[in-house]
Amino acid sequence: MKLYFQYVFSALLLLPFLQSNAQKKEIPKIGVATSIDNDSVLAAAGFTYIEEGARKLFAPSVPDTAYRRTLGRIRAMQLEVVTCNLFLPGTIRLTGPEADEKVILGYVDTLMQRAKEAGVRIIVFGSAGARKLAEGQDSATAMKELIAISRKMAVVAAKHGRIIAIENLNASEDNFINSLAIVTGIAKAVNHPNFRVTVDIYHMLREGESPTAIAAAAPYLVHCHIAEKEGRRAPGTAGEDFKPYLAALKAAGYKGRITMECGWKNMPQECRPALDYLRKQLAAVYQ
Repeated sequence: MKLYFQYVFSALLLLPFLQSNAQKKEIPKIGVATSIDNDSVLAAAGFTYIEEGARKLFAPSVPDTAYRRTLGRIRAMQLEVVTCNLFLPGTIRLTGPEADEKVILGYVDTLMQRAKEAGVRIIVFGSAGARKLAEGQDSATAMKELIAISRKMAVVAAKHGRIIAIENLNASEDNFINSLAIVTGIAKAVNHPNFRVTVDIYHMLREGESPTAIAAAAPYLVHCHIAEKEGRRAPGTAGEDFKPYLAALKAAGYKGRITMECGWKNMPQECRPALDYLRKQLAAVYQ
């Protein structure tokens, strides 16, 4: 009986610590969209991963010798590289008469194969140059074509166990898919487990899109980008309040990653304060 009470007492002492750890595990990991050259700086600041450009690292146009050198660098890094942005080049059109399915799927196949070898799981699909409407292009027809080719790209991604996560962009960058609501509708229509959604809070802010749009996207959300509305600067530069959007992520059950996709004037000086600022806002809503 004495041993029993000692066990209970010890468990009660540990309970706050265990609860605190459980809460911390729910808070999304934070990384930066930047070159892998910044590994040491960002690791020292406390970030957990870097999000590099997919076409820069894995595109078919990258010679195998260069890819192998990059692969070695990735494996020796302090930080993880498990997500990539900058999926398709503007020279590859997804809709309209210039769209070439063989070229598109061949590109995706090579990129996904290399991403798998490098351990990159999620490829963010912004790629405005590839998906935006050409002058005079019919938007309804283009949407049907985009959904059809996205479904085929998802099949290729599934072959390699990777995920394509389509991202909302603002109207100054993309004249076609410029809201999370549109992106969610595309993911729903594609209806494939390897075609999901990246919510970009910066672009939502630019478009004045309500955080409530995140609730509808919840079944498809796998990734998140963030930056301040003014100048696309790092969190905390002008004191942007992200909490309504972060609270919507929490309500949606989001436990993925959050990437700072922003501009820096002096990354070594700015990155740690930016991380602290975002962590405080996350703690305010996730705990």
